[in-house]
Amino acid sequence: MELTGLPNRSDCATPATGRRGFVRALGFVAAATAALLVGPLAPAQAQNRGLPVIRDTEIESLLRDYATPVLRAAGLAKQNVRVVVLNDRAFNAFVMDGRHIFINAGALFDAKTPNEIIGVFAHETGHLAGGHLQRLREQLSRAQTASIIGLLLGAGAAVAGGANAGAAAIMAPQAAIQRSLLAYVRTQEDQADHAGVKFLTATHQSARGMLELFKRLSNESLFNSRYVDPYLQTHPMPAERIAALEQVAKTSPYFDAKDPPALQARHDMMRAKLAGFLDRPETVARRYPASDSSLPARYARAIVAYRRADIRNAIAQIDGLIQTQPGNPYFQELKGQALLEAGRASEAIGPLRHAARLSNSAPLIQVMLAQALINSSGKQGAEEAVGLLNSALAREPNIPEAYDQLAMAYGRQGDLGRADLAAAQAALNRGDLMTARQIAARAKGRLPVGSPPWVQANDITDKPQPANARN
Repeated sequence: MELTGLPNRSDCATPATGRRGFVRALGFVAAATAALLVGPLAPAQAQNRGLPVIRDTEIESLLRDYATPVLRAAGLAKQNVRVVVLNDRAFNAFVMDGRHIFINAGALFDAKTPNEIIGVFAHETGHLAGGHLQRLREQLSRAQTASIIGLLLGAGAAVAGGANAGAAAIMAPQAAIQRSLLAYVRTQEDQADHAGVKFLTATHQSARGMLELFKRLSNESLFNSRYVDPYLQTHPMPAERIAALEQVAKTSPYFDAKDPPALQARHDMMRAKLAGFLDRPETVARRYPASDSSLPARYARAIVAYRRADIRNAIAQIDGLIQTQPGNPYFQELKGQALLEAGRASEAIGPLRHAARLSNSAPLIQVMLAQALINSSGKQGAEEAVGLLNSALAREPNIPEAYDQLAMAYGRQGDLGRADLAAAQAALNRGDLMTARQIAARAKGRLPVGSPPWVQANDITDKPQPANARN
């Protein structure tokens, strides 16, 4: 499991209520405006802009299996929509563009069944299918124009009638615009709920998880909702939303459908993995005590042992997992990762090679195997690593760590021009255009003029600075 970074936007299935809900309601419009100004962001393009991203082959594979049928039912199968997991323990999910669904680790950890997360994806797919971000862009544009007009009118009133009259004139249109925008967003949320139920029904899945999840979230805010202005919320009020959702959900002939046991087992393993990597060891010990012999509990405890650098105990526990499920690539991956990070790269090659084979050459696992080869096998290992890394990048080009390892591998081979090009691509992938240009310029001096690598380096040096780039 690896962490990178990405920005956040507060557009989720969670009802916004109470004083905190009011702040989130206002923050939604501001953050949505910012998202529209900077444009769509891919995970690897914004590592220096905010919340960290979790990259993990096992989790991403499961979430892809959750989302794919829903996206297909919505007619979005060809848009290559990806699910991105954020390392945030709050329950949240949102869309920022037409290519990504973002979900917090907290949502994955708190959801007890696959159906609950599938319901969240169905809701967010409703936003994508409804073109809500583009429509919000248009609404914000209109609001901006109205806001400017309101400010001008307010300024005129200040000249004609004094400061107090001017302030009142300025604040009145601002408040009206805010309420209009938030009402528009609440309508979108209601539409996404209904669309989500439609997609679940089309895939013969239940909307029960979606309904029960929203009920659980709304119960946390019912007390405060009595004191909230319903017109200052980004989402419908809890009681209204649940009633409307329940009415449409129960009309589905698949309302009582259950998750397949194998899918529930994968879900439980995902939650255990997140707990093992993200929670404090004592928290994991309480949730998964030694008396719990289930596979998820053993998985979580093995991860904690590895995190504590108790490598002998960790490997013993992981070997026990492998013995239980020899064909599980992620147990092999965990063993390789533990050995690699303990400085035992040569021992990590075997389990990582096994993991890559079992996972159909998953790119992230290929990158880790390449790292083990580079750190332990000299020039010959570097040659194999170059092949693995180029294969991984052909399937998934936005992995900065792959370019880092590729630079090292080329360096071990003495190919300094390609090493510089890979380092420049790593910097570019992280959004550091200045560094990328500097290294690419050095690469051009080491590469044959006009060769494909030279052209790639030249493209980086000629790349214009984005208008919205930070100084």
